[in-house]
Amino acid sequence: MEEMDRAQGSVPEPGEEQQDAPLPLPPAFLEFLSENGLDPAVYSTAATIPRYIRLKPGMESQIAEIEGELKCGLEKVSWLPGFYAIPPEVLIAGSKAYQQGKIYGIDAASGAAILALDVRPGDHVLDLCAAPDMLGSTGSLTGVDVAKHRLSACRTMLQKYSLGDRTRLFVADGTLFSILPVSSNLRRMEGSIGLEENGGTFSEWTSRRSWKDRQKAKKLNATGSQHLLASSEPELIYYGKHSGLVGLCKSDVLCPAVDDEACTSGYDKVLVDAECTHDGSIKHIQKFEFWGWKTLDRRVLDAERTDNLLQLQLHLLTNGFRLLKTGGSLVYSTCSMTIAQNENVVQQFLSTQPSADLQKIDLSDSWPCRSGGIPKTLRFDPVTSQTSGLFVAKFSKLPT
Repeated sequence: MEEMDRAQGSVPEPGEEQQDAPLPLPPAFLEFLSENGLDPAVYSTAATIPRYIRLKPGMESQIAEIEGELKCGLEKVSWLPGFYAIPPEVLIAGSKAYQQGKIYGIDAASGAAILALDVRPGDHVLDLCAAPDMLGSTGSLTGVDVAKHRLSACRTMLQKYSLGDRTRLFVADGTLFSILPVSSNLRRMEGSIGLEENGGTFSEWTSRRSWKDRQKAKKLNATGSQHLLASSEPELIYYGKHSGLVGLCKSDVLCPAVDDEACTSGYDKVLVDAECTHDGSIKHIQKFEFWGWKTLDRRVLDAERTDNLLQLQLHLLTNGFRLLKTGGSLVYSTCSMTIAQNENVVQQFLSTQPSADLQKIDLSDSWPCRSGGIPKTLRFDPVTSQTSGLFVAKFSKLPT
């Protein structure tokens, strides 16, 4: 999961005001770019790429007021509904519009990947952290991330923007997660008594944690563990009032899918915004100048980590597709510009999934992007698109 506001720079970083200066890329990163056939000149474009914000639905009448707060004009992104471009040097975190949840930062390319899903009212969506305001008045969003601190940030964002009413968030390994959407025929209990360990029911969610949860958190903090163990069961850290859980038995809701159950009872739409090296996010790479280039070596360039990432990406894509309903759609995206993390992963996936059909993204005819290395896939990049780099591929699930 990407933390959208931070990725777009609404939270100021040390030295962010100096983004017009040329970025001195270290030799190790230049070698990484060379090995992957990438042009380092793309990292000199940071000062020319706009910052993008999304306007919360219903706030259109307040655009003039928001422009006054930000002290700049909001330029409507013609090909992406609800998105606006502002000058790259403008920070939004100090504005009332941001603090009151009227706007949030998200790159336009990331918005396009969400739009490619073509979410319809009533759809059940599985995602690492999407835009639940696109669900309409019905449907549900299930967010999954292995890192609790990232998912907690997502929960905070959902509450801030009042978008979490039909959302549930699980701390879980996305390669193993197997909980399906809430079924309307699950047994509901009258007089909900809360979420009990003995298999009770869900009452309305509260931020107050039980004594057992507090003790568990203390233990994790003491060991320095931020990630869930692969053997742990998913931890539900948030669910909205209309997520379909209130009144249901815990044992029914948290029961993992069996065999081909997902083909008929799975998710209508799945977004796999996979963990990657983030080399396509110019602003992200820019921050390593202040975090330290040695941090880049450890977090991006380490060979063992990169090999593990490729396996992780394939496993996330495979599991997401397993949980997809027959006839449903899945979008795979990364903010890497490398072929290894994109086209190669897609080819490996297609070679083992006969029911996966690569789809053309019809909306892309009006998007400022180019074709990927495989027909029907797309690539956004700073030069072509005036956005961060992003790879997008869309699949549908055929009957087996």
